[in-house]
Amino acid sequence: MKIKTVALIGAGAVGAYFIQGLAGLDDIDFTLIAQGDRKIRLSSQGVMINDIVYYPKVKTPQEAYGTDLILIAVKYNAIEEAAKMAASMTAEHTVILSLLNGLDSESIVGKEAGMEHMLYSLMRIQAWREGDNILFDPKVTAGLFFGEKSSTGDKSDRVCAVEALFEGTGVRCTYVPNMEGEMWNKYAGNISRNIPQAMLGVGCGAYEDSEHVARISDMLMKEVHDVARAMGIIIPPSVSSGSSSFKTVDRSARFSTLQDLDAGRHTEVEMLLGNLIGLAQSVNVEVPFCTFSYHFIKALEEKNDGKFAY
Repeated sequence: MKIKTVALIGAGAVGAYFIQGLAGLDDIDFTLIAQGDRKIRLSSQGVMINDIVYYPKVKTPQEAYGTDLILIAVKYNAIEEAAKMAASMTAEHTVILSLLNGLDSESIVGKEAGMEHMLYSLMRIQAWREGDNILFDPKVTAGLFFGEKSSTGDKSDRVCAVEALFEGTGVRCTYVPNMEGEMWNKYAGNISRNIPQAMLGVGCGAYEDSEHVARISDMLMKEVHDVARAMGIIIPPSVSSGSSSFKTVDRSARFSTLQDLDAGRHTEVEMLLGNLIGLAQSVNVEVPFCTFSYHFIKALEEKNDGKFAY
């Protein structure tokens, strides 16, 4: 298998990494997927990434039918629509990578497009917006981690094809044999690192500066591991832990949940804590720290919505 055409759904922080890495390469047919007014806007205005405006080709899902590789990089609240778009683009040979945080985006997309098309993946990137400009540091961005859900043998043909596609591009990719375990590892990290700072409204330096913030983080992490263990999943040491060390992150960094609250947007707390609480209930595990934190973030969303503007 050789991947010649790539279609990206989502031009936000994660999508920007692939636009910068793939747009304009002669040997890769790279397309951004959009429709209606969004297609017109992206075609005319492009996407600004690290102070450079990129103008990738923009197609509707119908125009991109039969794409070799589909990359899905939307927010969790847009995953259902993205899954339908991907399904309308998918041919028998198409491979799909859903790059969202959490544990269930592959199953949501696979329900629409077919699980046989899914490779499992996650992203390690710290990105932020300044106006219309999406910013990240390529030197410290670990990039894409991907593979089959679980594997004990040789790399599959489609894994090798994805590796070959990104070789020599601006996209870093790392093959992981046990992606299920790696996804749980990042899931635990997202909950323990995104949520406490979002509740407090502080930069990530707080995890080093305060034993109390560190304690909250540790308890959230423990509850995720408790749920995983009850489900028969042992979370291994992260394959990507070295390259995504918080030592490379500015102490003032505000991760995605806090970025959403700062901007007055609803967060991805359902994908993170909402799903975790549901899984905990299914295996009869108590998660009081996660439950409290879920309701705290939901209350902050209500505050942003003006519900308490008395």
